[in-house]
Formats: sequence, C-alpha cells, structure tokens
Amino acid sequence: MKLVIAEKPDQGATLAKPFPHKKRQGYIEIQPNPIFPNGAYVTWAVGHLLQLKSPEKYESSWKKWSLDTLPIVPDRFQYEVQRSKAKQYNVIKSLLQKDEVSEIIHAGDAGREGELIVRNITTMAKARKPMKRLWISSLTEKAIVQGFQNLKDESETRSLYHEAYSRACADWLVGMNASRAYSLLLQGQGMSDVFSAGRVQTPTLALIVKREEEIERFKSEPFWEVKATFNMDGDVYEGIWVKDGNTRIQSKEMAEKIAAFCQKGSARVKEVKTERKEFAPPMLFNLSSLQATINKMYKYSPKKTLDILQKLYQKGIVSYPRSDSQHVTKGEAEAFPEILAKLRKFNPYSKWIGESPPSLMNNKRFVNDQKVSDHYAIIPTEQVKDPDKLTEEERKIYDVVIRRLIAAHHEKAIIDYTSVSTLVEERAEFTSKGKQIIQEGWRKVIVPTEKDNDVILPPLSENQKGMVTKASVKEGKTQPPKRYTEGQLITLMKTAGKHIENDELEKVLKATEGLGTEATRAGIITMLKDRQYIFIQKNIVYPTDKARVLIRAVGPHVLASAEMTAKWEQRLQEIGKGQASAPEFMEQVKKLSASLVKKATEESNRWDFNDLDTSSIQRERGKGKSRVKTPVGICPKCGGKVIPKGKFYGCSEYGKTKCSFSISKKILSKTIPQAQVKKLLKDGRTDRIDGFKKGEKEFSAYLGWDAQARNIQFLFDVE
Repeated sequence: MKLVIAEKPDQGATLAKPFPHKKRQGYIEIQPNPIFPNGAYVTWAVGHLLQLKSPEKYESSWKKWSLDTLPIVPDRFQYEVQRSKAKQYNVIKSLLQKDEVSEIIHAGDAGREGELIVRNITTMAKARKPMKRLWISSLTEKAIVQGFQNLKDESETRSLYHEAYSRACADWLVGMNASRAYSLLLQGQGMSDVFSAGRVQTPTLALIVKREEEIERFKSEPFWEVKATFNMDGDVYEGIWVKDGNTRIQSKEMAEKIAAFCQKGSARVKEVKTERKEFAPPMLFNLSSLQATINKMYKYSPKKTLDILQKLYQKGIVSYPRSDSQHVTKGEAEAFPEILAKLRKFNPYSKWIGESPPSLMNNKRFVNDQKVSDHYAIIPTEQVKDPDKLTEEERKIYDVVIRRLIAAHHEKAIIDYTSVSTLVEERAEFTSKGKQIIQEGWRKVIVPTEKDNDVILPPLSENQKGMVTKASVKEGKTQPPKRYTEGQLITLMKTAGKHIENDELEKVLKATEGLGTEATRAGIITMLKDRQYIFIQKNIVYPTDKARVLIRAVGPHVLASAEMTAKWEQRLQEIGKGQASAPEFMEQVKKLSASLVKKATEESNRWDFNDLDTSSIQRERGKGKSRVKTPVGICPKCGGKVIPKGKFYGCSEYGKTKCSFSISKKILSKTIPQAQVKKLLKDGRTDRIDGFKKGEKEFSAYLGWDAQARNIQFLFDVE
C-alpha cells in the first residue's frame, strides 16, 4: 500500500478525487483501482508543519537579547513541530509507521518549498521507506492520473530539498543575527521597537526608501508650453511649440511672446513622417507578471492575487500558480485547441475564437521547451469552467488568464505613428503626434491599460497651408519620481538586477529572477506591511520612518544591496542543480552573519536620525502599560508638552484640560519631518516645505502658528 503526502488539505482531496475513496480523520483512504492495485492513503501537511527551532532551544543563554551573545550560530540546525499543527503531524507519522505502507509518494507542490515541506516531515518521523515523487503542473483529473502513472524517483528532486533547506537555514542565520543586532543598537538611540532584517526584505525596503528620498530631494521647477490650434482647409489639429526637440520654456514672458507672435498667423505643414510599428501578442503569464497586471487593473495586492489564483488551481482550472516561466512545452501546446474549443461556449470569448485557431506549436515566442524548467506558464487547463459560476474575484483573474491565452492565437497589432511639423510665419515650429490603427490584432482581446495621449490626426500633406486659430500658454511643473504601486514593487523585486553596477552580478540576478522568488515576493511585501516598514494608501507604497531608520543604519553594506542576493541566489541554484556544496555555502553564511554584527556595532556611534520621527518607534509592552513619549516641543495653546500620538502630534494635557492642539504627521500627501514640527513649535514656523498636493496641483509653503486664529496655517512668500 502507498502513502501519498500532499502539501495542503484541499490539494490532498483533489489528488484523491479521480479514484474511489473514503474520508477519514486527517487522511483519505483510496480503494483498490488500476493505478493503486492495493489502495492508498492520502494525507497532507498544512503548509509548513515544522519550523526551525528558536535560539533558546539550542542554548538557554540565547534567549536574552544581548550583543554579547552575537552572532548566534547553532552547530547543527534542528526542526520542531509547530504546536498548532501537531495533531496533523501525528496523523502523518502514524500512517508512515503502518506495516502495510510500503512506499511513500511525495506529492508536495512541484518546487523548492514543496520539496522541503514533505521531506522535513519524513525526516522528522524517521521514515525509512522508499519514496517516489509526484511532479505535476496542474490539478486536473487527467494530469493527476498521468502524474501517478509517471512518478519520478525521489533522487531526481533531492537536490531541490538541499537548496530549500540551505536557503531556510541561511535566512534564519542572517535574519536572527541582523535583527537582534540592529534592534539592540537602535535601542541605544531611544527606539525600543524590534527591527526585523533579512536577505530579501531589507534590499527590497532599501529600494522603497531610496525612491522616497529621491522624491524629497526633488525640487519642482515651473515651465511653460505654447499650444496652437491649426486649420488647414478645414482639417483641424493641435500642436505644441518645439525648439531643438524641447517643448518646455523656462520663462513665462517668453512663452507669452511666442503665443502672441503665433496668434492668427499663417501656417504651413513643413513635414509629415509616418512610422509603422508592429506589436506581437504579449507573453503568457508567470506569477509576477500576472500579479503586476491584476494590481494595475483591479488594485488587488500581490498576496490577494496569489491567494485567489491558488483557489483556481485547487479547482483544477488553471495551471500551477507559482511559475516563473512565460513559456509552455509542446506537450501543453497540443492541448490548446481543446481548451479554446471549450472556451468558445462562453461570452465574450466566442467572438475572439475561430472555428480552427492557428496552431502555436512552432511559435517559439510561446512554445519553447528549453525555457520551461519546473513549471510552464500560467494558463487555463482543459478542465474549463464557466467564469460566471465563479466568485467575482475569481472570475476577474480567470478571465485575465483566459484572454492572455486567446490573444496569443491572434495576429500582431499594427499601428502607424505620425509626426507632423508645422511652421508658423515660417519661424515658430510646432509638433503634433498622432496614430492610426492599421490592424487591431490581439488588441481586440486585451485592451491596453496604459493611457494613450496620441490622437487621430487628419490626413495632411507637406506644404499644405492654413492658419492658426488659437495660441495659448500652459503652465506646468517638473514632477518628482513616482512612488511604487504594489504591482510595480513586484516587478521591481523581479528586475532588481538593474540596480547593480557589476555586469556579472546583474546577469546572475536576471537569471535568478531578482529579489526573492515567484513564490515568496507577495509574502515579503506582506511582511514589510506587518512589521510597519511600509503602508499602502490607494495602492501606493510609502515607507515609514521606522523603515528609513533601518535603511540608514544598514547603510550601503551588503544587507541592503541586491548584490548579496545575487551571489546568494547563484550559489543556491547551483546547490539545487547538484553543482555546489551546501555545507560550504553555510560556512560562508556563518562568516557573513558575524561580519554583519561587527559592522553594525562599529558604525552605530555615527548614526544620525535627527530628521526622522524616532520617538514614535516604540514597542507596546502589553495592555494597560503606558510608555514614555519624548516631547517634540511646547504646546503654543496651553504650554503643555506636544508628543507623538499615532498619525499626529498632540498636546499631552488633552486628558486633563481638553487642549485641542494637534498637527498631522502628513498634510496634503506630504509627510512632515519631525525636525520641522520641532522648528514650528520653537520658532513659530517651519522651513519651506515642498510637495504639498491639492488635486493635481503641487505647491510649496511654510507651516506657521497664527497666534490670533490660534491654529496652524500655510504661509506663502515668506522672506
């Protein structure tokens, strides 16, 4: 009899579904059938049943956080059963010990983490029975049956276990030592919070903080543009003044002079250029590209997208969700006609799928066996379901996956881009850009989400003459870099190699898919939220002062750089391929952990956080226990102390006198540095602060205390 161990309960149920079976407590019993002549048991983990032991389980002296005990380096890493999951572990262990069980079938997800989860259980339970590996990329009944008929020998995937085990132990070492070191050293700076640090989360956070600092350093400058409307024998279009390829004018007076010169002037079409561009259908989805697309369309967080996608996978209607490939093999491509034929039954897909869609078998853009490693791209399976019978969230994601496959079977899109140069009074030059869609192709199926500013221009010919009907001046301001959305953050993590100057390391990060893996990126972003390093507002990612403190403390060293991740991922992949030694890798990580602690300690006396709100970075120590908050100044209303209170600063006397003085930590989308709040309370006004936003307009102002109105107001033009 065989014992099948799946990764999750619903996955176990799905694996048993094609066969006659009975449900038991914590497992399913499959009745004898052609695939399992003697029957089988199917049981499951609940994600990670085991966890690496905490430091104090190795040495009691490691329980207390102290710089004297760092670095913490166990002689040998050990796992323990998570208390909340012990019941299911005992079910699996008892099944492993049954005499009738002669073989184990490892049926965890076909990837590194799945490999680790199940092998950890069999190792902890000291199972000595032979093992085979189920390796499938979809949970359709057809794929399940074929998978059980074509089991791999466990030795074929054993190196993936060594890779995942090394990754987990190395992350524990760096995370445990760096987190304790920075938390303890920052306590000495008056911050009692825990500062979690890690190999992937810290360089990701560094990229977010770097962007925030670029925005703060940015000085907005005004500029002006001159726009004109032309009438060429009834053909009307607009243009913008240009000189040497630049449309921006630095002086309002000059812009007004140009507009006045052009008003009602004669115009001539100097040149008409048309460039034809062809756009191939977009690639099939891997997890990162799907998360980025869904975030842009529906503002779903990457984690939410992955959770919904996992449900669709469990239903057997999409392929494995954590795939890093955007290609399929010829074997999968053979099933596309069947899948499309089933999709034709549903609207709106019927209008985009012909009776005999073109084959993709020889299209290497989509079908390339060499570019598929563990899993192929995320596609709908042949077990097609009516999208209208799914929940709204499931339907939206299923629909996007379906459309991407349909689009792959369509022709390229062909667009003509036209650029027109118009001369006014044979002196002032204006440029106009437009487009004409020659062949819609795949764009019928997937409507591009990007804003398209190109307009349809009338048919114009060179030397065509007319006049200016209107000329006007428009004022604008240079804009700072934009903060990342959650979807862009996923893409940023995937392409973090572009932030490395070393070409070789950049190639490594590109090959290893950047920071983190397809399976872990959403979890890293969620972790950064939970640990109060970032917050999300209207899908935009903002770093907190806690994040800025940590990244400033870490500085430019390896922990905050993608360089360490590049070298790390390179070695881990080599371990996964059986080309590198896991023990040698772990020795290097131990040295790195010691180095991180040493550097942090040496540099801590040079840290400077005066411009950040460090007083609010404190850890709550149980209900009912108050904490001392460092005042930032004297209340201008009653003379009490102004202290941090969550998202604002307020008077400490409120509880006694109801003094209502307060100032928000963020005003009109601009975070107010604590140093400026202190200056306001001391001097009556701040320095000039750039970046306030009202609607689409951005402005600069001082914040000042108005003694008569007894409130804080914006001050402008202060000498």
